[in-house]
Amino acid sequence: MASTQINPTRMELTRLKRKLTTALRGHKLLKDKRDELMRQFLELVRENKALREKVEEGLAAANRNFVMARASMPDESVDVALMAPKQEVYLETETRNVMSVDIPVYQYKTRTSDPADIYSYGFAFTSADLDDAVKSLADLLPDLLRLAQVEKSCELMADEIEKTRRRVNALEHVMIPDTREKIRYITMKLDENERSTQIRLMKVKDMMLEEAHHYSQREQG
Repeated sequence: MASTQINPTRMELTRLKRKLTTALRGHKLLKDKRDELMRQFLELVRENKALREKVEEGLAAANRNFVMARASMPDESVDVALMAPKQEVYLETETRNVMSVDIPVYQYKTRTSDPADIYSYGFAFTSADLDDAVKSLADLLPDLLRLAQVEKSCELMADEIEKTRRRVNALEHVMIPDTREKIRYITMKLDENERSTQIRLMKVKDMMLEEAHHYSQREQG
């Protein structure tokens, strides 16, 4: 109960009014943040869905090509062809702040710029299916990295949305109503005290007037 938690003074009333103003402003800012996070989160979810479908389709095609390559080549030839990769990939990670959420940004670069370096073997003793499989995986790399970036961003944004939602609910359903109740209680108590003070002053005034009247009558007698 408010009556057992606070002292009904004007100083406390001023403090609570300032607290309420701050809470209302914070509530609005957090709601705006939550709404913007939700908007960007839904955009990422849609992108994630499209990327996942594209990547899964690309991986399925690459696997089919590898199966065809193993069917047309001896297993030893496939293993030897892929044993010593010629190209290397270097991954660089950064972060980008979006609504106080540090989401990852993945970039990559290859050791050489020659696109033919993805093939670590000669073409004389390998099948075209193996070439297609290697090429499809190389082409899929940017989408794979983007998918990893988007999925991690979705995870981080979902956590931040949940934290923001809890803060909004705490302000909306606990702090703001409780502060308003305390303000109402203090205002009521101050009004009661003011009325009591006015009644006492009126009684004192009446007593003083009555005493002055009796004194005047004694003086006249």
